[in-house]
Amino acid sequence: SIGSATGEKSTVPDNEFSLGKVSFGVIGLSVGGTLLSYGFGAYFNILPGSEWSALMLTYGFPLAIIGMALKYAELKPVPCLTYSDAELLREKYATPILKQVRSDVTRYRYGDEQHLDEALKRIFQYGQGGGIPRRNAPILKTIREEVTEDGRYCLSLVFEAKALELLDFEQRQAKFSSFFGPGITAEIAGGENKSYEVRLISNATS
Repeated sequence: SIGSATGEKSTVPDNEFSLGKVSFGVIGLSVGGTLLSYGFGAYFNILPGSEWSALMLTYGFPLAIIGMALKYAELKPVPCLTYSDAELLREKYATPILKQVRSDVTRYRYGDEQHLDEALKRIFQYGQGGGIPRRNAPILKTIREEVTEDGRYCLSLVFEAKALELLDFEQRQAKFSSFFGPGITAEIAGGENKSYEVRLISNATS
């Protein structure tokens, strides 16, 4: 079954601020839209500041266009559930690649079709012999940081894959270990509603 027994473990609120968690599309639309609205209002003397109207319109229009483009191309962060004991182990025992994966999928990305797209493309070999069609690609829905029963740091990737079976993931267990290695072991588990979990477990122990 998915995940290890969590019991009454406490979780860590995701209060960490970073620019990656800010949508630049929303910022561009908000700032550009505000400048455009006020600029038009000032131009037609509905609002004060007519002497600045041309400048606001000049900057507001491209900002709004850029904001719309970024909003269209953005990929939202996935939720991250972190248990307190895992947070204590992360800095010392999570490998650099595990830390990078966590950072990449919990921030806005632009131009990517989905999180971990390159990794999944190589592991599932989209459109190749023995691979799967790209339209069947698993979608990362959430991640979880936890500690295994034997005290190892674990980053769990939870995917939705309606067109795949547990066997499709199990057959690629070694590829997950290789791609996200070195220094980790990958375990596969299945859940309900076509959800599958890839548990990336650090080989380092406390």
